[in-house]
Amino acid sequence: MLDSLKGFGLTFGQMFKKRFTYQYPYEVRPTAPRYHGRHYLNRHPDGLEKCVGCELCAWACPADAIYVEGGDNTEEERYSPGERYGRVYQINYLRCIFCGLCIEACPTRSLTMSNEYELALDSRQDLIYTKEQLLAPLLPGMEAPPHPMRLGDTELDYYVGREPAATWTGGAAEMAEEGRADRADRVADGAAEGVGQ
Repeated sequence: MLDSLKGFGLTFGQMFKKRFTYQYPYEVRPTAPRYHGRHYLNRHPDGLEKCVGCELCAWACPADAIYVEGGDNTEEERYSPGERYGRVYQINYLRCIFCGLCIEACPTRSLTMSNEYELALDSRQDLIYTKEQLLAPLLPGMEAPPHPMRLGDTELDYYVGREPAATWTGGAAEMAEEGRADRADRVADGAAEGVGQ
C-alpha cells in the first residue's frame, strides 16, 4: 500500500511542474555539437573524394548497415588521390544505429556524421542512401571528379599536406626566402627525419 502511494505521489508531483513543449517542426530544438546524425562522404579541396574504398567502415559497423565496393583509379578517370576509390557506397538507415564506429574506423576521415536527424520517409527503399546522396556538395573552387590530382603529384601530398612546389630536400631554404618560415621549419624537420623519402 505504501509503495502505491509513493508512485501516485511521483505522478502528482510531475503534473504541476512546468512543461517544456517544442512545437516541432515549427520550432526545431538545436542538437548537441557532437550529435551523431546523417553521414557525409567528404571531399578534398579540389573536389576529389576522400573515400579510398577500403571497406573498413563496413567491417566496423555492428549493424551491417554499410555496403562498399572499391574500384581502381586510372590516370584517365580519377575519383580519389589513391589507387582505389569507393565505386559503390550505400548506408541502410533502416539498420544504422548511429553509433559512430564507422567514422572511427575511417583512415582518411572521409566519413563523418552531421547534425541532421530528420530521416523519416514513407518508403523503405528511400532509406538506403547511395553514394550520390552521401557525397558532400561541391563547394566553390571544387571540380567534379573524375579529374587529375590538383593538390600534388602523389596521394601523400593530399594526406600529409605537402605543397606541390616544395620538395623535402632543398624546399626549406626556398620557403625561408619567400618568408614562410613556419612551413620551412616543418619541411626541414621532415627532411632530417627522412619523412617522405
